[in-house]
Amino acid sequence: MKPLLVIAAGGTGGHMFPAQALAEEMLAKGWRVKLSTDLRGARYSGGFPEAVTREIVKSATTARGGLLAKLLVLPRIAAGSFKAWRSFRADRPSVVVGFGGYPAIPAMAAAWLLRLPRMVHEQNGVLGRVNKVFAPRVNMVACSVWPTELPKGVTAEHTGNPVRESVLAKAGAPYTEPGDYLMNLLVFGGSQGASIMMNVPKALGLLPQALQDRLIVSHQARDADNADAVAAYAALGIKADVQPFFNDIPKRLAQAQLVIARAGASSVADITVVGRPSILIPLAIAMNDHQTANAAGLKAAHGAIVIQEKDLTPEGLAKHIGGILSAPDLAQSMAEAALELSRPDAAKRLAALVETLGTQA
Repeated sequence: MKPLLVIAAGGTGGHMFPAQALAEEMLAKGWRVKLSTDLRGARYSGGFPEAVTREIVKSATTARGGLLAKLLVLPRIAAGSFKAWRSFRADRPSVVVGFGGYPAIPAMAAAWLLRLPRMVHEQNGVLGRVNKVFAPRVNMVACSVWPTELPKGVTAEHTGNPVRESVLAKAGAPYTEPGDYLMNLLVFGGSQGASIMMNVPKALGLLPQALQDRLIVSHQARDADNADAVAAYAALGIKADVQPFFNDIPKRLAQAQLVIARAGASSVADITVVGRPSILIPLAIAMNDHQTANAAGLKAAHGAIVIQEKDLTPEGLAKHIGGILSAPDLAQSMAEAALELSRPDAAKRLAALVETLGTQA
């Protein structure tokens, strides 16, 4: 029988996108792949190949809900872990890989109980809560950002952050530097705190009219901000496509002269793999300020401008946008710096570690 990889992930696209990339790579290598997640995580699994089987297990977090919800956390995790344990006894995985998020807890706990070959992959520059718990209890830790802050005594392999095949298809796409023609601006804010991106139309309104006239904006806005964003761009006379989610981010990245985004791990990985200049606004409430850590490499390489939320103003943002879109040489150098930091082979690196662990099964 083909070896089985169980991927334990969930919660957000930041966990699920690299998990999907590994699933695609391991299927191509002839492995069977199962995704272990909870109901919430399953909502983010639509992009996984059909060949990946899904196993829904109960999990929970103490970060949400009232007292009753918190009291039910341990029973839910225990029930989910028992279900995963039973599943692994019936069809023993060769390797279990956790990508973080509380939906990953049951499968990782079951893998630890059964002493299965296991690994965690951390997407951010600081270990998330779940990965921090399991990092000392796995055979291997892989990380996207180097260096990543690790618990004492834990070492890691630097693989980079795996990106989906749709992003790899645009890897290193030729960059059209800003000029006297229509230019594309891509704006996206991740699943949390995207309302701050409403500063973008305010900033664009402060640019010279000649520059405004040459802009086409793709703005990923939360449902609550959608109408306001549409109205703001319409008032400026700027052509804008405003949606709550873009299914074709890789295509829009490749077309963009400039990207304005949060500094989530997958966002940073996608931007570097395609190779585009960016203005990054780390999420202020991110645990241990991990988005600032994610953006540090790009900032140091002069591939991105990083603006902290507390420092963000329409005037300051307008200055940076205008500075990049009015300086073709600067934009080109930023694109090249971003591409230089990319690890388009991250999924292959991670897959090689999985295969190495698989020999221990």
